[in-house]
Amino acid sequence: MSNPCIICVAITGSVGRKENNPAIPVTIEEQIESTQAAFEAGATIAHCHVRNDDQTPTSDPDKFGRLLEGLRTHCPGMIIQLSTGGRSGAGEARGGMLPLKPDMASLSVGSNNFPNRVYENPPQLVEWLADEMLKYDIKPEIEGFDLSHIHQAVSLSKQGKLKAPLYVQFVMGVKNAMPADKPTFDFYIETLNRLAPDAQWCGAGIGPNQFVLNEWSIAAGGHTRTGLEDNVRIDRDTLAPSNAALVERTVALCEKYERPVATWQQARRILDLPV
Repeated sequence: MSNPCIICVAITGSVGRKENNPAIPVTIEEQIESTQAAFEAGATIAHCHVRNDDQTPTSDPDKFGRLLEGLRTHCPGMIIQLSTGGRSGAGEARGGMLPLKPDMASLSVGSNNFPNRVYENPPQLVEWLADEMLKYDIKPEIEGFDLSHIHQAVSLSKQGKLKAPLYVQFVMGVKNAMPADKPTFDFYIETLNRLAPDAQWCGAGIGPNQFVLNEWSIAAGGHTRTGLEDNVRIDRDTLAPSNAALVERTVALCEKYERPVATWQQARRILDLPV
């Protein structure tokens, strides 16, 4: 294959703590340093959360602003994607950072079960977040935890409520949500291609499913996500030493399947973002 593969690095998330892996970057400074190393290793999208001093998640726009400024300084050209996920805040507070105008922001378009809770994304909030992204010219990354989320994203796109073309991430391996199942993964691709032929897609696996989804996605011609948010280990017995190490493992898979790793310029063109 000759089509470049975009590697997204999810650097910290809302759940993992230093007790789980000391390499998880928590402070703004740690996140900037970790992202720069991952960028140099081949990642061209940084999926970002921010934390309080006690490691709890937050949607604080000031913290996001400091992180965004630092990443733009130290990772020039990298696509910065801020999270509007529900673990970091409630209601419209989840989109309080969107006026910062990042390149992208995550958008979950439907609800589903998580390990110990319901991940609530009510239609009114989804539409408000989508409107804010249009207002600030932010490209959404649709986080698809269920087949219905693909259909909903296409519906919103056809209504002009999402910046086209679609970019959909298939998230598999979350406990109580969609497992990492290859026939289902293949059907996701088939469904998205049928409903939105101009869409791009990415595969993300949680925990030990990370490497599985990386390989499935790269082999199938899509893009993929790695990083300490989703998985803190290199293998069953070894903690990942850094986000960059997980990116390097993904780059090796690209080499295995003869997929060039997208440069930041190529990634921006693929996603129809300013170069």
